[in-house]
Amino acid sequence: MEPNPPEGGLRQRRHFGRRKGPALSAHQAGLLETLLPKLRIEPQSARDPRSYFSVAVSDLWLKIGFGGGEHLLWQAEAHPRVGLVGAEPYVSGVAKLLSKLATVPAPNLRLYTEDATDIIEALPDASLGRVFVLFPDPWPKTRHHKRRFIQMAMLDQLARVMKQGAELRFATDDNGYLVWTLERLSAHRGFQWLANTAGDWRTRPSDWPQTRYEAKAIRAGDTCTYLRFVRTH
Repeated sequence: MEPNPPEGGLRQRRHFGRRKGPALSAHQAGLLETLLPKLRIEPQSARDPRSYFSVAVSDLWLKIGFGGGEHLLWQAEAHPRVGLVGAEPYVSGVAKLLSKLATVPAPNLRLYTEDATDIIEALPDASLGRVFVLFPDPWPKTRHHKRRFIQMAMLDQLARVMKQGAELRFATDDNGYLVWTLERLSAHRGFQWLANTAGDWRTRPSDWPQTRYEAKAIRAGDTCTYLRFVRTH
């Protein structure tokens, strides 16, 4: 077991939980063998991230944890000139997205199936135009808070790789994680909260499609919060 550095250390214990879920269908298992290798990237610090894609892209966005891929695929289709990288270690989620991509290809979409920290560390400065962290695992137990994705050291790294004016989008249905995130992002000099009224964080923007997890939370009666922060300086 690796030691757990304090919150200030970037290489914290992994922030994701299980990697495997229900058994995959034969079709899904086949896509992991045939389609995934064509879409999977290997982050390299000396490589221009725009070269990951088979089409020319004018900007690069990163989605950290894409679940079943609904939101990621929507963004790729809505922004064909933007290159999107989705990082998701959960095999069932990757398989679900591959099933969609098998019939609706997205040449501006690439996948990474390990820890998103690898991508962030490899990216050059000021290379991202948008980052999505939507409904991450809140790790509600106090002893697990070190595994939350939003940490001050991680925000330092995101500030490094995000362009000035780039947007960080965060959503949660967990009040404890909401408070945790607001405390850290409000204290970080590299980000500014884009909220003037309560509606700015209670209402999901029109270019922010609902995810499967969000729909499940709403059906359960949970309150979802949508935060948007801009990279300032």
